[in-house]
Amino acid sequence: MNKDFWRGKRVLITGNTGFKGSWLSRILLDTGAEVFGYALENDDEYGVFNAIGLDKEMSCRYGDICDEGKLSEAIKGSDPEIVFHLAAQPIVLKGYEDPVYTYRTNVMGTVTLLNALRDRSGLRSVVNVTTDKVYENNDNGVSFRESDRLGGYDPYSGSKACSELVTSTFVSSFFNPVQYGISHNAAVATARAGNVIGGGDNAPDRIIPDCIRAVRNGEAVKLRNPYSIRPWQHVLEPLALYIMLAEKLYENGTEYSGAYNVGPREEDCLTVIDVVKKLGQNFPSLVYELPENAPETDLHEAKKLILDTGKISEKLGFVNKWGIDECIGNTALWYRAQLDGEDMVKVTDKMIKEYFEI
Repeated sequence: MNKDFWRGKRVLITGNTGFKGSWLSRILLDTGAEVFGYALENDDEYGVFNAIGLDKEMSCRYGDICDEGKLSEAIKGSDPEIVFHLAAQPIVLKGYEDPVYTYRTNVMGTVTLLNALRDRSGLRSVVNVTTDKVYENNDNGVSFRESDRLGGYDPYSGSKACSELVTSTFVSSFFNPVQYGISHNAAVATARAGNVIGGGDNAPDRIIPDCIRAVRNGEAVKLRNPYSIRPWQHVLEPLALYIMLAEKLYENGTEYSGAYNVGPREEDCLTVIDVVKKLGQNFPSLVYELPENAPETDLHEAKKLILDTGKISEKLGFVNKWGIDECIGNTALWYRAQLDGEDMVKVTDKMIKEYFEI
């Protein structure tokens, strides 16, 4: 990250009250950027947004990502040069429970945002954050490349694949590279990140937050899919890539447009139960329960999901800093500090400074 680049830049982050959005906000605030947020309100005391008091540190407007009026006001008020789109319904199981809300938020939210950005002459770069689950996954164990077929077995995955298609359509129609510097000045990219862990995530139906809640409440955590393999990475890893990508888009235009996989090395892709065991080394009171034989009616989740990250390495020169042990160790460090009542602003800033060497 080029700290000097960000000083004074006007940045809009949608979903800034969420897990990744909060960490991204704090990183950019530390660089001296003017950071604006648009998101749903978040009253979760354990989540990172409230744990580090971001509501007092940045300008934030609250509203639904599909609310054209409120979103337009937020965009006009911030007049962003750079936009990170993280507002989403991010939970697979929630997608099954409420598919209409999931598609509305993840698809029409992207439409609403990109449409509102069309007339912003000062806009230079847009990064739409999707997911590693956008691919049509047949559980054949092959690492997915950016050129592979998009799909989605479940509503969450399908909605994020649609968000990718929406972005591609808006690029062709309104942010076309041929018209760059003529009718617009914006370059657009999407980032497909694998399973992200880190301190301050308190979302339901995610394994690390489920484990921390179990520790906090003195209960056992129930593992739904203990032997599923996922590309685990600490939250600072994909955020570093998003930041790098936004810089490249700003400085080099459409040369860096397109889709990018964001994930760890293949040796850091572990099963759920292996991750829980490693976390348990930091929390001796953590107890887990394995599921009984799963009935045929259980909701589908892919058994194996690994990304090919050659593109970010070759084109952007991006290499993950932390292996799986450091990822889990730093995640545990943050949660342990919170459980012990430490100053979470200091803990968070220290971790950011150590990672980015700033």
